[in-house]
Amino acid sequence: MSDKHVAVLMGGFSSERPVSLSSGNACADALEGEGYRVTRVDVGRDVAAVLFELRPDVVFNALHGPFGEDGTIQGILEYLEIPYTHSGVLASALAMDKQQAKHVAKAAGVPVAEAKVMNRFDFAGHHPMKPPYVVKPVREGSSFGVVIVKENQSHPPQVIGSSEWRYGDEVMVERYVYGRELTCGVMGGVALGVTEVIPTSHEFYDYDAKYAAGGSRHVIPAQISPNIYQKIQTLALKAHQAIGCRGVSRSDFRYDDRFSENGELIWLEVNTQPGMTPTSLVPEMAAHAGHSFGELVRWMVEDASCLR
Repeated sequence: MSDKHVAVLMGGFSSERPVSLSSGNACADALEGEGYRVTRVDVGRDVAAVLFELRPDVVFNALHGPFGEDGTIQGILEYLEIPYTHSGVLASALAMDKQQAKHVAKAAGVPVAEAKVMNRFDFAGHHPMKPPYVVKPVREGSSFGVVIVKENQSHPPQVIGSSEWRYGDEVMVERYVYGRELTCGVMGGVALGVTEVIPTSHEFYDYDAKYAAGGSRHVIPAQISPNIYQKIQTLALKAHQAIGCRGVSRSDFRYDDRFSENGELIWLEVNTQPGMTPTSLVPEMAAHAGHSFGELVRWMVEDASCLR
């Protein structure tokens, strides 16, 4: 039992609000089961005033997307001097900017795919790079706005320049990497197991594949050669450290083994606020390492601090 008062931040107002509510309620339930006094906070624009009144001992940050994992809420928590989980201001802001995170990871020796950032209105009917390539918002999560442009596509996707696009005018265009979807979590400076994510009815690991029932299968440990398995763990830890992450993070990779088991391995991004339901990837990795969901969230609360 613990006498700590934990405020679990969830919801918010990004595109990932439903995911955050799911993560937040699962973590709050688990923390109550571990004996903590828990207050669930559905985050609005008045979050600073709410937290000032609550005065919790610790904030468990279960927010996803802009304002929740981009350094914004972290800055508020630093200002209020409330210890919090996950990464701090700088690492959160850096990881959320996919292109800047790639620069830092590449400088640390992590392999990345060629990419460039451009205004979505500058496509002007011609491909910005030779297909296949991927267009993604620079600062979004959960695969929102990700568009794959195939080899035989004659023009860029029209949705990028249309009024339907809701993810900002700056987009990243990245070389498409064939192969398998692999991911590896880091917990307290230790790489967890490697999971292969296999979408069951989707072209790639998009929002529905991530969160819809039966949208994907998770295979842990991933059925890959030991040297590739260990290399992914090494790279996940290297990216975590280079970007300055704290607590838990999760790095995503593509592995092209079509022609050889020593094929191309590419780091895509690091998630500083990975999904936190009991069936999410990081909790599954923690369970594979022998940590129950309750033990995982307890560790995260006890790890919380300011100046992260």
